[in-house]
Amino acid sequence: QVQLAESGGGLVQAGGSLRLSCAASRSTISINTMGWYHQAPGKQRELVASITRGGRTNYADSVKGRFTISRDNAKNTVYLQMNSLTPEDTAVYYCGAGVGLVVTSWGQGTQVTVSS
Repeated sequence: QVQLAESGGGLVQAGGSLRLSCAASRSTISINTMGWYHQAPGKQRELVASITRGGRTNYADSVKGRFTISRDNAKNTVYLQMNSLTPEDTAVYYCGAGVGLVVTSWGQGTQVTVSS
């Protein structure tokens, strides 16, 4: 397993931007898939975006064109650039690592709050 630590959450107005970072405790080169998930109060945790070791990305329909996931294997870090934020993006954002949709390690989460 790998330990993951998210950072970069906070309070932002609608239309604003945030960049989340997920630092891994070991090299991310060997991690097949890394992803960002969010969980709003009373709702299930959902995939926001994922990126494979080869750089292939996948996005939830609700964030396509607004969010960008990237990974820097030299820094063992995955990023989520979030633009044009809306109140519906308010949630706790978690970083996950694993293989495909099977997540074997989770971070502790970072709160993102978008005010209208």
